Amino acid sequence: MNIVIIGNGISGITAARWIRKLSTHNITVISAETDYFFSRTALMYIYMGHMRFKDTQPYEPHFWKKNRIDLIKGYVKDVDFNSKKLQLSSGDGIDYDKLILAVGSTPNKFGWKGQDLDGVGGLYSYQDLENMERYSKGLKRAVIVGGGLIGIEMAEMFHTRHIPVTFLVREKSYWNGVLPNEESDMINRHILEHGIDLRLETELREIIDNGNGQACAVITNKGEKIDCGYVGLTAGVRPNVAFLKNTNLIIERGIVVNEYLETNIEDVYAIGDCSQQKNPQTGRRPVEAIWYTGRMMGETVAYNICGKKVEYIPGTWFNSAKFLDIEYQVYGTVLANPPENHESLYWEHSEGRKSIRLIYDKNTAHILGFNLMGIRYRHEVCEKWINEKTTIEAVLQNLGMANFDPEFFEEYETALIDIYNKKTGKELKLKQKRGLDAVLRFLKI
Repeated sequence: MNIVIIGNGISGITAARWIRKLSTHNITVISAETDYFFSRTALMYIYMGHMRFKDTQPYEPHFWKKNRIDLIKGYVKDVDFNSKKLQLSSGDGIDYDKLILAVGSTPNKFGWKGQDLDGVGGLYSYQDLENMERYSKGLKRAVIVGGGLIGIEMAEMFHTRHIPVTFLVREKSYWNGVLPNEESDMINRHILEHGIDLRLETELREIIDNGNGQACAVITNKGEKIDCGYVGLTAGVRPNVAFLKNTNLIIERGIVVNEYLETNIEDVYAIGDCSQQKNPQTGRRPVEAIWYTGRMMGETVAYNICGKKVEYIPGTWFNSAKFLDIEYQVYGTVLANPPENHESLYWEHSEGRKSIRLIYDKNTAHILGFNLMGIRYRHEVCEKWINEKTTIEAVLQNLGMANFDPEFFEEYETALIDIYNKKTGKELKLKQKRGLDAVLRFLKI
């Protein structure tokens, strides 16, 4: 059987690896981005000089031949689902028996005047990184549009080269559609402390052409002109499905798939950023452009293609990121605008760069989520507490179990308990269950 995968990101390559583990089928991976799979999340570290591009490739070039995975560098121009044939821009045709669409995301553009000028780009593909590099030498100022995770990554990249950055964020506070108010305020302060020109409640209206097809300034919705030599468009991403719109695939925001990652067309699957769950699990979004969900989908689709029916179950929500010097982790449900039954317990260090937020149901007292700034918790422990509907009081008394950061001193844990006791009138105390042995016993490993 010939299995063709379009896209060599984490979801497509995970699918290829697992299909090879489970079968002897012929596997072909097509991508126009790079010759070999690389870690997309490491793009910023290449620019910052921490890594070389080859360091971001998890597998040596000989890996693909050894595992009988054929790689083709090229653009898929057309897909004929009836004849099961792909047409490449080179003119070559490729037949398939099973097709996996793992075509990822593309940066959002909202019809801004000048958005296609030279010196304008996102931060998603390797070509985006090359574009940034091309315009960085002698760059006097960069303007970044969009207040999400990609935007702050780009800001940090320019900042490490001492290139002044103006950061346009349309919301009242950074990422306040995701972060609760206190955490969002913390990141606002942190951005400004780094000398980045953060402009809240400010939107892009137009990018100015220097007369040679290159960006030289932006005009904001407040009428201000900001001179710059590069404009970063980081106002989110969307599924990369435009080239499939005129086919029989059911496409809404992304390619609609069922619980087995099957599309409406027989023998065609969609995984990763480009896919949209027809019936997402409670609390999960239909489209989730997250590294770990792409990896899970890749493994799941491999089992289904190889005749072992497995549902895609993403489990407890998890995400992590870095806001300049502040690490961020979230487990479970933590909402910027929570429902009435969500109760929050929040502690913040006096230095303003570390915080812990526990979310629990005020009716059942079950723990719902953890939001962490500058502090790390063990994934397995938090997930177990959430899945087992552990009470907030049991979590607080055993909070040391979650911590593996040597700088996470006991007063942080007791501070949360003190806040809870003052709030409820209780007299809870911390149980001294710390260390790897206690964690392994708790997880029954």
